[in-house]
Parts: sequence; C-alpha cells; structure tokens
Amino acid sequence: MKESTRVLLALGAAVGIGTAISLSASAPLLSAADFLSPIGSLWVSAIRMTVIPLVVSLIITGIASASDVKSIGRLGGRTLVVFILLLAGAALVAIPFAASVFSLLPQGGTKPPLPAGAAEAAGQIASGDTTQTFGTWLTSLIPSNPIAAAANGQMVSLIIFTILLALAIARSSPAARTALVGFFQALGDAMLILVRWVVLAAPIGIFALVLPLAAHAGASLAGAIGFYIVAYSFVSVVMVLLLYPVVRVIAGIPTPKFARAALPSQLIAFSSSSSVASLPALVESAERGLGISTQVTGFVLPLAVSTFKLAGPSSWTVGALFIGWFYGVPLHAPQLATVAFAAVFLAFAAPGVPRGAFIMLTPLFLAIGLPAEGIGILIAVDAIPDTFATVLNVTGDLVAAVLVAKDN
Repeated sequence: MKESTRVLLALGAAVGIGTAISLSASAPLLSAADFLSPIGSLWVSAIRMTVIPLVVSLIITGIASASDVKSIGRLGGRTLVVFILLLAGAALVAIPFAASVFSLLPQGGTKPPLPAGAAEAAGQIASGDTTQTFGTWLTSLIPSNPIAAAANGQMVSLIIFTILLALAIARSSPAARTALVGFFQALGDAMLILVRWVVLAAPIGIFALVLPLAAHAGASLAGAIGFYIVAYSFVSVVMVLLLYPVVRVIAGIPTPKFARAALPSQLIAFSSSSSVASLPALVESAERGLGISTQVTGFVLPLAVSTFKLAGPSSWTVGALFIGWFYGVPLHAPQLATVAFAAVFLAFAAPGVPRGAFIMLTPLFLAIGLPAEGIGILIAVDAIPDTFATVLNVTGDLVAAVLVAKDN
C-alpha cells in the first residue's frame, strides 16, 4: 500500500472516529481520545529531532558540491541564479495572494475548538511580544552562538551561518574540503534513513494527533481541512498559470507551444506526485518540443527535479497561514517575511522523501510562533494538494531550463 494511501486512511479513520466521539459527547471516550495525544506528540518530536542535522548537512553538501559547477562555466552559475530568482519571484507573488485567500476564513469564533491545553498555549503565543525593530531583526541574522541558534530553532540565522560555513568549506584545501564534505554527506545519508523511519510511522502519529482534535472539534474540523485542501490546490494552480506569461515575456516562447511541451510531464507529475518520475518526459519535451540543447537539458533538468522546489513558497505559506488560523496565532509581515526567506533557501535542502518539505518546515513554525503539532495536520492532508504542488514543481523545472537556455 502506498505511503499516501496509508496516511489518508489514518486521517479518515481519525476524523471519522473523532467526529463520532464528539457527537456522542461521551466523557470516557473523550478521555480515551486524549489518552492518545502523547503518541502524536512523540511522533512530532521525532520529526523535530531530525531537522537541524538534516538541514545543516544538506545545505553544506549542496553548496560545497555546487562549487564544482565552475568547471561547467557560465551554465552552472546561470542555473543557480535562475533557481533563486524564480523562488524569490514565487515568494513575492504567493505570500500576498495566499494571505488574501485566507482572509476569506472567518476570524471570529466559528473555527473548531482546540483540545485541552492547546487553546492556552496558542493564547500565550498570540499574546507574546511580536514587535521587532529593523535593527533588532538585522542583528539577529548573524548568530553569536550557532549551537544556541540551532537549539532555539532560530532558523534564519542558522541558515545564514550554515551557508557561510559551506562557502568556507568550498574554499578550503582539497584535502580538508573532501574530508568535511564526506562527513556531512555521510551525516545527511544517515539522517535521511532516520527520516524515512519517521515517515513510515506517519499513519500512527497522525491518527494519534488528529483523533483528539476531531473528538473535540467534531465535523467543523473536516470543514477546516477541506478549505485548506481547496486553498492549497487553488494557489498551486494559479502559480502554474502565472509561469506561462513569464516564459512568453522573457524567452519569447508562445504560450500554446510551451503548454503543449509541458503537458506530458505535468500529467505524469499529477498522477505520480513525483518530480523525478517526470524527468524523462521533461527532457523529451524540452529538446523536441522547445528545441533546447542537450547540454542545457542534461545539466539543468536533473538538478532541478532533485533540488528545485518552486512550490515551496506557496505550500509553506498556505500551511503556515492555515495552522496560524487554526490555533489562533496571527501571522504578520515579519513572520511572513521569514517564511519567504526560508522558502527561497530551504527549498534546495528539502529531502527527497515523501512529505520531506513539511519536515523542513518544522523549525520554521517554531521560529514564527506556531506549534510544531501543526506539521502533523499538514502532513495528514497533503496527499491531494501534493499532486497540484508537484505539477507546479515540474512546470517550474521546465521554465528554469527555458530561461537558462535563453542566450546560451
């Protein structure tokens, strides 16, 4: 049975059983549902324990390996620039658009009630001092103690430190660079194995996490989840459509021609939820349908499907806005700016495992004042909108190849 099927079955069972418990208003059954909460918390803690070493190892190995791109010449540098510019542009568009979509949600008392203890925790977060001057934010970007930054979940400063360390490793002597890159590569491989173990336990963790919520919230939880799925899918579709005029304006390729070339890989992405599975169709469409050289497709597309996640800004923004609404924690411009920064740089470090992008999102939630338990809800309901997000990723891969090939 596919991993996404198991997760959906666990989610459906938790919502169904929890709704039945809510309708029964049985105190013993509510207590039994709450009894499972620690299991869900353990699973969330297992996710959190993998994130920091995984982020550090993947960013360092990625940047240190990218220094080899110099041997490829201008093609490698232009590819990295295109990736970053596309991610930054996606963040600038997706964040205000997603925020406007979520403004349609009622901000009053119609949201599902939270389980015992969650309302108090959300209230403490929401009532905390969120004011921050530009000077305070600027000085916080460079951590005085990187270990403390990692322990406290200060993700932006940790990313900056890790990038600087990776650049220093890339400039080290060949012997030192080989040893350090080998160490972090081995650490990353080991952490990916651990992440896969955690993901395998997702149905158990999600059932234990969602059942108490459904037992206290009742049918209103299903309505909230339905809005999230529709909003996530809608934002992904809009972002895909916006890529067509980008190709038309910058590369001069007519929209119908690009749409025909992108369709085969989009269909594979939608049916498989895998960017890697779409790679052969991407290469054929790029070379035969758009006339891109094999030098560009052979370098850009394999790199793109493995590291370039254009859906990151929209999926992370929608997820953060939904969890913030659900737990009553408002997100303002500084928090959304943190999401944008992380989406641009952490998108390259997302592990290639199911729901890997949401695992990377865990420390970001903590940094902007959202409970890590919200990650479990997002993972549980990700199967349907993930198909649309994969289509966005694959379309972004083809757009990146087109832009890199321009004037090559």
